[in-house]
Amino acid sequence: MAENKIKRIGILTSGGDAPGMNAAVRSLVRSGIHAGFEMYGIYRGYKGLLDGEISPLGTRDVAEILHIGGTLLMTARSKEFMEKAGQKKAKEMMNAYGLDALVVVGGDGSFRGALALSELGVPVIGIPATIDNDVASSEYSIGFDTAMNTALEAIDKIRDTSSSHERCSVIEVMGRNAGHIAFGVGVSCGAEVILIPEVKYDLDKDVYKVILEGRNIGKRHYIVVVAEGAGSAIDLSKKIEDFTGIETRPTVLGYLQRGGSPTVRDRIMASLMGMKAIECLSKGKSGRLIVVKNGILKDIDIAKGIAEKKTIDAKELEKTKALF
Repeated sequence: MAENKIKRIGILTSGGDAPGMNAAVRSLVRSGIHAGFEMYGIYRGYKGLLDGEISPLGTRDVAEILHIGGTLLMTARSKEFMEKAGQKKAKEMMNAYGLDALVVVGGDGSFRGALALSELGVPVIGIPATIDNDVASSEYSIGFDTAMNTALEAIDKIRDTSSSHERCSVIEVMGRNAGHIAFGVGVSCGAEVILIPEVKYDLDKDVYKVILEGRNIGKRHYIVVVAEGAGSAIDLSKKIEDFTGIETRPTVLGYLQRGGSPTVRDRIMASLMGMKAIECLSKGKSGRLIVVKNGILKDIDIAKGIAEKKTIDAKELEKTKALF
């Protein structure tokens, strides 16, 4: 068996932060050191890689971060890295620091950057971490469970006052191009209406009529959950109140969903994915994404992984109406 040439591994977190990223970094560092690698943290994502913001990470450097949201390594966007010249510079910076491989914790955009480096000969591994859960090749992304639970807790509290005042509450959750948070939270809170970017809707039939029918059978409050890519809570609230005459209030949860201590599921998945990434590099495997397929943790080709598509079928959304 050929000797593994990988000795030093860099880790970066990229794109939007997600609860559980710190757990992934901790897992990578500790399992990497246990496997005999030297581990390095790259601060501020690809921008930090280009700027040489790179430092060694030991087991104590990642102590007491398992339960903390956000990312110890921070994240930033880099226009320079999007260009071929920036990608070549990134490889040169890795060479300057003696880094033999890179683990990228992030979403699809981050993985496209990892693929570009892979095509330049850099061994890379990707770990999906995005609250939108829109990495198509994986059934689960780190941060999704925490984001949904954060949104659900907020909606449960909004429901109390909505019921007291017999109001309609429109809650806008994150999801510019993906409605997974809205869909999951909407079902979990018993929302009368769920609006997602994947499925077109008609205001008269799918919103106004549903709310009025609820009023006519004696409902005292109404919850509408809308993904940011499917509409604005502020605009929808005004339209609903104007049409139905029911007092309506908007709530935009925004970046509240990105923060907070990760749930048990996110901590476990982040830890297992980090260990799987190190296992791949220990075996000399690279150009891989760590994904969940049929409930099982696997590694797949990064180019094939980011080429997959993921959506919510209109039939799935239609079925949930039986619950409301």
